[in-house]
Amino acid sequence: MIAVIGCGNPNRQDDGIGPAIINRLRARGQVSDSVRLLDAGTDGMAVMFAARGCRTLILIDAVRSQGEPGAIFEVPGSELERPYAAGLNLHDFRWDAALYAGRQIFRDSFPTDIVVLLVEARDLGLGTTLSPPVDVAADAVATRIIALVADRCAIIRD
Repeated sequence: MIAVIGCGNPNRQDDGIGPAIINRLRARGQVSDSVRLLDAGTDGMAVMFAARGCRTLILIDAVRSQGEPGAIFEVPGSELERPYAAGLNLHDFRWDAALYAGRQIFRDSFPTDIVVLLVEARDLGLGTTLSPPVDVAADAVATRIIALVADRCAIIRD
């Protein structure tokens, strides 16, 4: 099983890139018995439990790194996972902490093949539409995910 999980708040413009890509993948017919699509919103726990038992996990989220809006970064999950550090808001148990916790809790039932696709955000204010450069990036990321899934499915068939 391959889990493709979109993270982010769709009511905060570009922060909604993850859910927007999940919707685009559904519209392109990318749901199958071997691919699970999930809009996790801002729920890190949902990421952790959805990844359990999967062979591959592909995560999508927005990032603010001072890069060019719409820039796409593809990073192995092992480079981004971190232990949970308690904060004062509901958004502090994020997917990066979920990767670490999932590996500790579920051990061999947690995927080791994890790809994180991050898109540089331009606008994080209130609103339900992506900015133009992030909207263009969303199509490119959806296409990249389709290729990643096809590659992993081909490995299983061989």
